[in-house]
Amino acid sequence: MTSCKVDALVERVTPCAPWAFLHRGCSFHFELAVAAPALQLCMSSIAENLERVREQIAQAAAKAGRDVNDVELVAVTKTHPAESVREAIDAGQSLFGESRVQEARAKIPELPSNCRWHFVGHLQKNKIRHALPLFEMFHGIDSLVLAQDINRIAEEDGLYPRMLLEVNVAGEGSKFGFAPDALGEQMEALLALPRLTIEGLMCIPPLTIESEDSRKCFVQVRELRDSLEKKFSLKLPQLSMGMTNDYSIAVEEGATLVRVGTAIFGERAKPKRDAVVE
Repeated sequence: MTSCKVDALVERVTPCAPWAFLHRGCSFHFELAVAAPALQLCMSSIAENLERVREQIAQAAAKAGRDVNDVELVAVTKTHPAESVREAIDAGQSLFGESRVQEARAKIPELPSNCRWHFVGHLQKNKIRHALPLFEMFHGIDSLVLAQDINRIAEEDGLYPRMLLEVNVAGEGSKFGFAPDALGEQMEALLALPRLTIEGLMCIPPLTIESEDSRKCFVQVRELRDSLEKKFSLKLPQLSMGMTNDYSIAVEEGATLVRVGTAIFGERAKPKRDAVVE
């Protein structure tokens, strides 16, 4: 976004600079009005986007009577280069998310070692050993079998990974995650895995046009977390809920971690056809 040729865009649209009609009495141009959203997008920097997202998180927290410090922003960098991540670091962001192990292995070493990294995608069995040293938390543990594999490899490598359990509250066949009833039945087995620290739940609601439509899913996940805490006498303080389209709603409903990529870094680049699929 910061490399957009704003002047060139303006020249193609109108001979007046975009601010001229305000300060020099330049007449209104319909083409400039049409181009205004594109101009705004080009002129917005990653720092400005971050500020906007943080403001919206703060507003949502205030609306719900929550302390904004109880909500962490995970800036999701999937497909975005290290250069873009550095811009976010310069703007004060230190917590980032990746969903592809191969990409993370290439990108993370290029960036400051004090950055914090969460894995926010589906973790495949053959990627576990590579992923464990890179990330301080894994958001998408979606089955008992995967948890057992992580526990075994963590024991072999002397690690104690922190985990969030992914819940598929809508029962979508296209998504990973525990069904709520199954999670209740398997929770004891999950808690018995000595190397894993289970800190909460994560969800990805069904894709909707209106962000408000995600609220029901977030409420269900929060209520499931509350019931698990009561049933098993434990604390699950983390709720990873909300992405670019609905993170404000998620904060209102108790999210402690929101995973935002597009609203910060812009649209993702499409992967090359010959890229390795994870």
